[in-house]
Amino acid sequence: MAGDSGGRAGSGYFVQSVARALSVLRTFTAERRAQSLSDVARETGLDRATTRRLLLTLVDLGYVAVDGNSFSLTPRVLEFGYAYLSAMSLPELAHPHLQALAGELNETAALAELDGDEVVYLALVPSRRLAAVKINIGTRFDAYATSMGRVLLAGLPEVELEARLERLQLPRRTERTVRDVAALRAEIARVREQGWALVDSELEEGLRGAAVPVRDRAGRVVAAANVSVHADRTTPALVEREYIPVVLRTAKLIEADLIAGVGQRDTTGQPDR
Repeated sequence: MAGDSGGRAGSGYFVQSVARALSVLRTFTAERRAQSLSDVARETGLDRATTRRLLLTLVDLGYVAVDGNSFSLTPRVLEFGYAYLSAMSLPELAHPHLQALAGELNETAALAELDGDEVVYLALVPSRRLAAVKINIGTRFDAYATSMGRVLLAGLPEVELEARLERLQLPRRTERTVRDVAALRAEIARVREQGWALVDSELEEGLRGAAVPVRDRAGRVVAAANVSVHADRTTPALVEREYIPVVLRTAKLIEADLIAGVGQRDTTGQPDR
């Protein structure tokens, strides 16, 4: 029942009217966007007179709208969510979405940002399938050899990208590691065009990674989200067809929370100066 107070009503500080008002708000769902007084009373277990007073108070405060006999929430209720999200950093915002991504694909999911010529892991949900690969929050890899790195490089302004490529060294990590700057530049151009990157056994033999950009409200690439899989369980075509769409969807969810919650904060959660 929506009006259940969880057994705390006997405490000395408990304000029953607050609990009842919140129980009224919680009755509104995607399936019950508009409700009558009787609907809300039934869902909360409160009598009609109490329910009416609570609803009309919420109308006066701007959290509920009334149209005839129908009540519905107003956008003002989003203030509560914004206040919560604005106190969170990008890794905190991303983590539940990465958990969902890892759970859906049963693979390791991560978020990283560009730091110099390296990617640094900001958030990580590991999978037992990738237990042999030692990755932790704070782990760094050369950006050129990773899917997240190529997404982040592709998000740089052209002048900055070229400056980085001119000084970049490309040590070979595996037989498949990109061999020269011209080939890397072409790969980054392809990533920009298609909106995602797929790197196959260039960082470590048998490790395949797929990444997509995470953008802020200004459209700037501030991070990359990815999944890492063993090459012997997948093919590039399978990853492109079945994995990348899920990672793209996850990035959109992270972006939505970031845009809603960051406000005047940067991506690390620190106030803008």
